[in-house]
Amino acid sequence: MKELKNISIGIALILLVMACSKSNDGITPDPEPEIPVNPVTPAYSNLSLITDKAAYSPGGTVTFTFDNSGLPVPVKVRYKYLDEVIDEATISGTSWSWLTPATDFRGYTVEVYGQSGSVETIYATVGVDVSSDWTKFPRYGFLSKFPQLTDADMDAVIDNLNKYHINGLQFYDWQNKHHMPLPVVDGTPAGSWKDIINRDIYFSTVEKYITKAHNCNIKSMFYNLVYGAWKNAEADGVDKEWYVFTDNTHTNRDFHPLSSPFLSNIYLLDPSNIGWQQYIAAENRKVYQFLDFDGYHMDQLGDRGTRYKYDGSALNLSQTYKPFIGAMKADRPSKNIVMNAVNQYGQQGIAQSAAGFLYTEVWSPNDTYNDLSYIIQQNNTYSSNTKNTVLAAYMNYDLANNQGYFNTPAVLMTDAVIFAFGGAHLELGEHMLGKEYFPNSNLQMKADLKAALPDYYDFLVAYQNLLRDGGSFNVATVASIDNKLKIANWPAGQGEVATVCKKVGTSQVVHLINFTDSKSQQWRDNSGTQAIPALIRDAAVSVTANQTVKAVWVASPDIIGGASRTLEFLQSGNQVVFTLPELKYWTMVVLEYE
Repeated sequence: MKELKNISIGIALILLVMACSKSNDGITPDPEPEIPVNPVTPAYSNLSLITDKAAYSPGGTVTFTFDNSGLPVPVKVRYKYLDEVIDEATISGTSWSWLTPATDFRGYTVEVYGQSGSVETIYATVGVDVSSDWTKFPRYGFLSKFPQLTDADMDAVIDNLNKYHINGLQFYDWQNKHHMPLPVVDGTPAGSWKDIINRDIYFSTVEKYITKAHNCNIKSMFYNLVYGAWKNAEADGVDKEWYVFTDNTHTNRDFHPLSSPFLSNIYLLDPSNIGWQQYIAAENRKVYQFLDFDGYHMDQLGDRGTRYKYDGSALNLSQTYKPFIGAMKADRPSKNIVMNAVNQYGQQGIAQSAAGFLYTEVWSPNDTYNDLSYIIQQNNTYSSNTKNTVLAAYMNYDLANNQGYFNTPAVLMTDAVIFAFGGAHLELGEHMLGKEYFPNSNLQMKADLKAALPDYYDFLVAYQNLLRDGGSFNVATVASIDNKLKIANWPAGQGEVATVCKKVGTSQVVHLINFTDSKSQQWRDNSGTQAIPALIRDAAVSVTANQTVKAVWVASPDIIGGASRTLEFLQSGNQVVFTLPELKYWTMVVLEYE
C-alpha cells in the first residue's frame, strides 16, 4: 500500500472496529484505524471501442476498432484479467489486433488511456470473452422479424448485438407450422412461408442472419415448442394418439387458443411419446439440412394442470422434458439444446438433461428483485453449479402495450441484480424486449440507456470469472463507517444498499446494489416509475475478513466504463477499512487474500 492519510474517526468507529475485530495471523487490531484515501478517479471519455466478434477461441486474434477523433496520438492500451495488467501497448491508429491468451473461459478488460503528468484519462473500455464454448457464459439475444431485408439492414442488427457481446441468438417465430417448421417440397425448401400470426417469413433472411451471426462468432438457435401442432396436423402425419388431453377419455385435446390474425390454435403433443419424438426429430433434420442452425431452443407453455395421454393415464408434463431433450440430443449430438422453464416449471429435470444452460421465463408471483436472485440460485442448485442461467424477464410490461420508452433505471437495476448473481438477461434483439411476443417493439431505449447498457455487458464479460464461474455465496459483515450508506444484507429493501457476497477462489467479492432511492422492489416496473439513484461518493466502509488481505480493488459498470481500480486499505485484525470511491447502481468490491 501507498502511504495512508490518517484521519481520526472518533469513538464510534473505535467501538465498531474493536467489536468486529479479532486477532488474525498475529495482527493486533489497531485501536485508531485510518480511513485510507484513494487516488483520484480517472476522467472518462466513453469513446467507441468495439471488437470484431462477440467471443474468441483461446489464442485467437481480436481486432479492435477505436474512435480516436480529437485525441492526441499515440495513446496507450492495457489488457487486464480482473485487476491484473497482463499486456500493454502503444497505438496510434483506429484499428489494431491482440492475440488472446491460451487459457480457456476467461474474460478480459481492455482499456485505452492517456497520461498527462499524474492525471490519467480513460478514453474507452471493452470486454473480451475468450471461451471455446458459448454455453459456458451465455449472453442470449433474439431475432424476431424475417421479412425481405437488405444486407445493410441485417448487418446493422448483428453489429449492434455484437457491441453487447451477445454470443447466442434465439430465432423466434421463424418457423412455419410448429409440427413442420421448415416447408420442404421435392427436396427444396420454400422461398417464403407464413408464421402463425400470418407474417411472411423469407428463407433468405433467416439464412443470411445465421451467416452474419456466425461471422461474429454468434451462435444461432431455432425456436420451437416441444409439443406444438397446428390444426389438421394429422394430414401431415401427426398421429392422433400423440396428443395431450384434458380428459381421460381422449375426447378433448389440450390447446392454446389463438384468435385472428393467428392462423391456428396450438395443440399439444406428449413430449415423452416416442412416435412424436421421432416425427419432430425428422422435421428438425430438414431444418439442419438447409439452415446452419447451431441448435434448438425449446419452448413450453408452463403448468397446464392435470392432463392425460391418449390411453387415459395421467401425464405430468414437467417430467416429459428431460426424455424429450435426450431424444433430440441423441438424434443430433453436435447441436446445442436450451429449454425454457416457464416460471421454473420442469426446471429440475431440464437441469439434469443435456441442455447447455438454463433458461427461465419469469412471471408472477416472481415479481421482486429477490425472486430473480432466488431463481438463479435455485438453478445453480439444480445443476450442481455446472450450468449458468439466462432470465427472460420482460421490463416495463404494461408500458409495452403502447408506444413509448423503457425506464432506464428499471432496466439497469434489474440487470445489476441478475448480473451480480451470475445470470444473464434475455432483452436484446432488433429492439429491447417488453413482451413475451418478441416482435413487439413498442418501447424504445432512451439515449441514456443506449449509452449505459453496453458498459453493463462489457462488465458481464470482463468479470465473468467472478460473476459466473463458480464460487459460493456467503455473508460478509459490511458496515458503513461514515453513515453515507445504509447497508443491509441481501435481500435489501427500499432506502437501503444491499450487499451480495461471494467467495471465489482466494477472493471475497462484495456487490453493493443501491436501492437508496428506489421507488419499488418490483423488478418489472410496470408503470415505469423507478428512480435514478443519487451518486454516492467517498463512503468509508469496513468489511470483515477472516484472512490476511493483500489487495482490495473495485469496479462498476456505472463508473469509467467498468475499469478496475486498486484501493488503499487498512487491515486491523479481521477488519478491513477502505474508501468506496463511487456507488451509482452497482459497485463490485474484491478483497484478494494472500
